[in-house]
Amino acid sequence: MVGPAAKTGTLGRGLRIGKLGFSLVGSYIGYQAQNLILGKSAQPERRTRFHQQASKKVREELGALKGPAMKLGQVLSMQNDFLSEEALQELATLQMHAPPMHATLARAQFKSALGKDPEDLFREFDPVPFAAASLGQVHRAVTFQGEKVAVKIQYPAIRSAIEDDLKLLRSVTLPTRLTGHVPAALVDEIQRGLLEETDYVREADSLEYFRKGLAGLPHVTVPRVYRELSSDRVLTMSFVEGESLATWLKRRPSQAQRNLMAERLGEIYETQLQWLRMLHADQHPGNYLFRPDGHIGLVDFGCVKRITFDVEDLRRCYRERTWRQSEAAARQFLRMVYGPGVPYARARKILPVLEKFMDIHHPPNANEDWIIDFDDHAKEKPGLKEARRQYQKQLLQDRLINPEFVFFMRADMGLLHLLHELRATLNVTKLISRVAAMPPPGWAGARKS
Repeated sequence: MVGPAAKTGTLGRGLRIGKLGFSLVGSYIGYQAQNLILGKSAQPERRTRFHQQASKKVREELGALKGPAMKLGQVLSMQNDFLSEEALQELATLQMHAPPMHATLARAQFKSALGKDPEDLFREFDPVPFAAASLGQVHRAVTFQGEKVAVKIQYPAIRSAIEDDLKLLRSVTLPTRLTGHVPAALVDEIQRGLLEETDYVREADSLEYFRKGLAGLPHVTVPRVYRELSSDRVLTMSFVEGESLATWLKRRPSQAQRNLMAERLGEIYETQLQWLRMLHADQHPGNYLFRPDGHIGLVDFGCVKRITFDVEDLRRCYRERTWRQSEAAARQFLRMVYGPGVPYARARKILPVLEKFMDIHHPPNANEDWIIDFDDHAKEKPGLKEARRQYQKQLLQDRLINPEFVFFMRADMGLLHLLHELRATLNVTKLISRVAAMPPPGWAGARKS
């Protein structure tokens, strides 16, 4: 296949997405017509078949378009609160696999970026990628020193594809932006983040920062960068062994093993929040590699977000429920969470829903252990997933998405998805306290606020 932006510009990509929409509408009409004509006896089977076929169409088209379209599919694949099982299964393949670019095009892109063919720079180079994602694809290779590496090659003209898609999004959302439903700053923040992901020099810097900052966690591996074999469009890293979460779960790990993995994932996350002051914001399952011995590989650092707010102050507000103390305290808290541009009266309305979410996710008393059971799908009363679903729905309805927090929300959603997949039980209070008391060994970087 050719590069996404080379094949289609703004109009072409818009037409493809529009064609997909019409196709899905037609399929849905046909599905409903069958229900009317054929009766209810086989309705569950027809519903499953419709979801499978529709989800496959969406997955194939988003995968072919790459860029923001495929990113959207990856985000949707973690929405197990809203989507059908058939849709989740199809979209999950976008986390690691998508249609790759033709080997000849990948070779040309590599030579354009580094000035030489892969065979000139590696002892071995596999022309068939083992992973193809939204912005680039990854090949196995071996250096002349015998080291196994992963070589990420960016799709041609992907920056143009991002700009085209965001132009389309801006035109589609113009009416809602005028009424405040979709802030222009939100679209700008999404574009900024996506364009940063196309700069592999920046990603190499982030890799080295996280590799140093997480070095004190013995169960975590972050790839090493090979600068001499990298550029702004090609990134060569040490090869990280491991398997997907889905494959690891097929080994039928015990509850203790699931809990241990959850604790380690939480420790990685908390170390970033409290000490590195930088967050790996693309926490979908495809960016984690799991090993039977409990080791975790963390890869793909294109999407990172610097932390500009006081994490502990925000958690103190959650813990002490400061918004209950006075209107001034409520105003200060809501301004912190939703940004200064959101009218106070509108933000005040969401507090009852937010409190339900906080009652499960944040301890109201720092002296008590707060344990979350992420296997809450069979509970009689709504658990964390249901509270999160209600909160997210209310955020959209009340137009309370803070552009500054959009990538933090994406990271939180990704981590919660992983913990739900593990069906783990986690003592959040002890985890946060332990990380707060133990800075990374030898760490001389950013400190906590």
